[in-house]
Amino acid sequence: MAQTVAHDERMSPAAWWRRGGSFSAIWVVTALLFAISPLLAGGSLSHSSLNAMLPFAGILAIAAIGQTLVIQQGGLDLSVPGIFSLGVVLVTVIPGDDPSKLGLGLLVVVGAGLAAGLLNGLAVTWVGITPLVATLGMNGVLLGVQQQVTGGSINYTATTNWASFVGNKIAGIPLIAILAVALALVLAAVMRRSVFGREFELVGAGPRAARAAGLPVGRYQLSSYALAGVCYALAGALLAGFLGRPQLNAGNDYLLTTIAAVVLGGTALGGGRGSVIATLGGVLFLSQLDQLLQVLGVSQSYQYVIQGAIIALSMGLRTVPWGAMRRSGSRDAVAPPGSSEGSTPSSLHTGEPVVKTGAPTH
Repeated sequence: MAQTVAHDERMSPAAWWRRGGSFSAIWVVTALLFAISPLLAGGSLSHSSLNAMLPFAGILAIAAIGQTLVIQQGGLDLSVPGIFSLGVVLVTVIPGDDPSKLGLGLLVVVGAGLAAGLLNGLAVTWVGITPLVATLGMNGVLLGVQQQVTGGSINYTATTNWASFVGNKIAGIPLIAILAVALALVLAAVMRRSVFGREFELVGAGPRAARAAGLPVGRYQLSSYALAGVCYALAGALLAGFLGRPQLNAGNDYLLTTIAAVVLGGTALGGGRGSVIATLGGVLFLSQLDQLLQVLGVSQSYQYVIQGAIIALSMGLRTVPWGAMRRSGSRDAVAPPGSSEGSTPSSLHTGEPVVKTGAPTH
């Protein structure tokens, strides 16, 4: 019987969730969304619709991968709009319509994203500022600097060579989407197979235990913000190349969506185990949902409400004690009649004392 109970526990929803079910569930939900989309809005899965959706999904995925790294370390990065918009500005303003200066512009984009991420990380790990406060302050500083430098508008377009590169397709698939998948696969391999990746996950799951084990907790947390900053800035640069003349505050739409994609992918907001591959599933779900809502004529304000509701629902489902409920049900099912677990004497319910007569039991 003990073996049966152990087997039931291993096969319980809680055990499946711990073994990686939280990262697999998003792909099931995404498949269901794609299945019902044509029934709700004809043409939502047409070739033209997918080609219009995938480039923006790839840009969101690159930014969401950065957010995944930060959340996995127990943080939350609110500087996404500022760093994202910084990438948009730098990749257009520095080349100034001169294709020969694109390389310099991209180097500055990567450097600026790295610097902003490092400042976020230093504020959190060294100064001890709460991640929400540190990253929100950085976001305000960056947006203010961009307004001052550009005068409130971007007067340049993306260079022709950058626009051509970003708009390329391989086997009919937008290059941006391929780059996002490649980045996720590389990071997933690093996290799974390298010492850095395994220690990164250990620090996120338990900073105190990792510090007691001698791991450089601050260094790993700092690296998450630095890598995230590079992801946000590159995502902004890709959006600038795809749109040609993007808006100055183009990153404002990517704060809530990056968090939503990470949460839907199964990474806990409190830190611990995370999956950049599952984040791609969250991005794909949100992108298809956004396209479906647009086809159905749902306004942008209601789309934000739906995204917020998705985050709340996903977090709420995580707080349900599935394991305790399953164990309680298993005990009730396997306890035989008359046993102390399955049949409690009435005296224990009524408060009356149990009188022992000493008579032998037959």
